[in-house]
Amino acid sequence: MSIEIGQKAPEFTLHDSAKNKVGLAEYKGKNVLLVFFPQSFTSVCTAELCSLRDNIAIYNNANAQVFGISVDSVFTLAKFKELQQLNFPLLSDFNKEVSTAYGTIYTDWILDMKGVSKRSAFVIDKEGNIRYAEVLEIAGNQPNFKAIQQILAELN
Repeated sequence: MSIEIGQKAPEFTLHDSAKNKVGLAEYKGKNVLLVFFPQSFTSVCTAELCSLRDNIAIYNNANAQVFGISVDSVFTLAKFKELQQLNFPLLSDFNKEVSTAYGTIYTDWILDMKGVSKRSAFVIDKEGNIRYAEVLEIAGNQPNFKAIQQILAELN
């Protein structure tokens, strides 16, 4: 399934790195940036999420809640968040249901791994509609954060 601009964002509830349940529905009335990433502790994922960390004021000023999502366990995400001092929630899609719903899952990835999230980004507006969708097939590439920031600025 692929996500189209304008469609309702698939609802979900996942555990964050502190083991709390977080549901997308809780953020109605606020813009949301979902950033799916393949695996914690890899160089590109670390650079990507640290860039979000370093620019969090841009997203906060756009009334946007940032979430990083991967299929890593909550325990792995907790350690990754701590070591990188990330200032936004990381959500575990360990069962791969959300990555699948958003059309951002590799059936086959490196080293014969299956079911890893593709690097991707989705902006969801205050009404729960997809306003930006970017799914990258090459894990070494990063989303277009300038375009994401522009969309978020337009939503306010």
